Amino acid sequence: MIATTCIEPMATPRMTDKRTSDRRDVTLPARLTWKDARGTVRFATGVTRNVSDYGVYIECHTPVSIPLYRLVQFQIDREGVGASAVPPGLRGRILSAVYRVAPATVSQRQGFALRLMVDPRAAVASVQARATA
Repeated sequence: MIATTCIEPMATPRMTDKRTSDRRDVTLPARLTWKDARGTVRFATGVTRNVSDYGVYIECHTPVSIPLYRLVQFQIDREGVGASAVPPGLRGRILSAVYRVAPATVSQRQGFALRLMVDPRAAVASVQARATA
């Protein structure tokens, strides 16, 4: 006879949001600029879906080919409804890296999750320091 033991399932930790800053739903026009593999400058326009202090998600109007980890610059049009939700560090052109690509589907446009390469709070602090100097 083989003895069997009852193994209790491990308690799963409660899922928590590990983000250091909140995402804010913002729908504003945005523009991406990057260089392709041949060094040619490319542009794409789209719409932001959400922003945080460290990243942004942009849906492009037309399908584009931007590989993962490509450095891109993006610029958000802050003159519109929802512009107040844009963090102050996201002014002008922001250097970022593509860290997730969502392919286009029938119901959704192609999207890119961008990670900021510079801490926006540090950028704002340096701008403020230069302004007071």
